Amino acid sequence: MRNNAGMNINRIDSAPQRLHYAWIVLAVTFACLFFAAALRSLPGILMLALEHEFGWTRDTISGAAALNLLLFGISGPWLGRWMDLYGPKRVCLVSIALLALAAGACTMASELWQWYLLWGVMAGIGSGGTSIVLGSALINRWFTEHRGLALGVLGAAFSSGQLVFTPLLMQINMDFGWRPTLLLLAGLLGLLVLPLSAYWLADEPILKRCRPYGNAGNEIKHVPADPRPMRKAIRQSQFWLLAGSFAICGFTTSGLFQTHLIPHGIEHGFTEMGMAVSLGLMGATDIVGTILSGWLCDRFDKSKLLAIYYGLRGLSLMGLLFVESIEQMLLFSMVYGLNWLSTVPATSALTADLFGKNNVGVVFGWICCAHQAGAALASYSAGYLHSRLGNYHLAFLCSGLFALLAVLMVVRIRK
Repeated sequence: MRNNAGMNINRIDSAPQRLHYAWIVLAVTFACLFFAAALRSLPGILMLALEHEFGWTRDTISGAAALNLLLFGISGPWLGRWMDLYGPKRVCLVSIALLALAAGACTMASELWQWYLLWGVMAGIGSGGTSIVLGSALINRWFTEHRGLALGVLGAAFSSGQLVFTPLLMQINMDFGWRPTLLLLAGLLGLLVLPLSAYWLADEPILKRCRPYGNAGNEIKHVPADPRPMRKAIRQSQFWLLAGSFAICGFTTSGLFQTHLIPHGIEHGFTEMGMAVSLGLMGATDIVGTILSGWLCDRFDKSKLLAIYYGLRGLSLMGLLFVESIEQMLLFSMVYGLNWLSTVPATSALTADLFGKNNVGVVFGWICCAHQAGAALASYSAGYLHSRLGNYHLAFLCSGLFALLAVLMVVRIRK
């Protein structure tokens, strides 16, 4: 058989290997998602600094963050389609380069339109190629066994990178300013993640003369992507239920908390570092929760797991309205962190099960587009409500109610 790289391969190497290459792909992809996600944590950290230096209002800064999230989502399906057709590695390398350039250029921005162009547009598109869509496209090619666990690991990277880095980035912002904070992440992406990805990533097992992890067959089979996968997908109610529930996932996590949790806490008497530690704790517990979710997805019904996750999220969001001390905030962060993006491995695995693993890039890309549309709506609407009401209470209450609505949606998903 001749693969798309021009190699003649009929059978895989049968010699045992100490470490299957799938785990190397998983580790490098984890680094891509982790550091790219750390960059996306910056709007909440830098918001007050940008307000003070440039005099920009809260809702205008939130608008740039919302544009970033929206383009992150809109670019996902197109980049996912290119991953299906041309391989995830090429898309990943271009996206990392865009993020590094955007972060470095933002340090020279002095006008609001420049911030919207660099952070909103350029970094937004770059984020679309270093998201869980990339992880889903690679993992569903490289893993047959432990697929849910691998997706859980990458889900943890996607969500926790932006939270685990928060205390460090906040400290740098307080001590040295917001520009060195951006430069640090630009350097990590351009000088560390980009070379690692260029050298170690591989699109599929055929390129490394091996079969997917857990696949006992000997023949290498390259199954091309469907020519029009979305025509089939949009005719199925499962697609709309997954997309709608994942939009609520974005509304209740990254769009709301990344942009507004730190300002909310500061307005209620918590220190900047206290809120940064709270988000860092949320990220740390998220690693446990998302990996555990992936492990559970290998063993239990994924739609039922999603119902449990959204139900717990809705109740915890409503509980945030009653948090009054730093101890309570840390407890909330720990509980909520366990459920931050536990939805990712279940949603990604369901997409592959329902629509085919070779169409995951484009189909899950559109589902992630819905996620980011929800995140963008939450980012801007919470800032708008704050400008009108002077607090975030209504924003958090609505998010909790939406999460409970997602429970009703996911219980109707059937294979």
